[in-house]
Amino acid sequence: MGLRRKGRELALQMLFAQDRETMRESAIEAFWEAAEAPSDARAFAERMVELVTAHKAELDAAISRSADNWTVDRMSRVDRNLLRLAVCELLYVDTPVNVALDEAVEIAKRYGGDESSRFVNGVLDRAARDLPARPESNTPPAA
Repeated sequence: MGLRRKGRELALQMLFAQDRETMRESAIEAFWEAAEAPSDARAFAERMVELVTAHKAELDAAISRSADNWTVDRMSRVDRNLLRLAVCELLYVDTPVNVALDEAVEIAKRYGGDESSRFVNGVLDRAARDLPARPESNTPPAA
């Protein structure tokens, strides 16, 4: 498994936990102690969690526009946090669109429900078409 895939999975796990309850610093430390992750994957995961947290309202709005007849609150925690992560990557990380979509779909197959990969693919396909082009000034350095 590549470092970025591992980082995405770790970020999803952190976002999933944060979505359920506010994680205290001790819980975050315990998470990292239990997670077996190379430092590069951890750095990427932490950066993605920071970006998603900072832009959550904007990400949720973009997801809502791209998910016909779905509100973000109605989505499963896995699906909504994976979509937040992927849309964040589309907007703020220098990752090719097809890579961000493919990675999200593969992670949905692993962590989501039976229909998650199809749902995530459909929402992200529309989001990728509808999102504005990434401004260079918002693109953080690649991890």
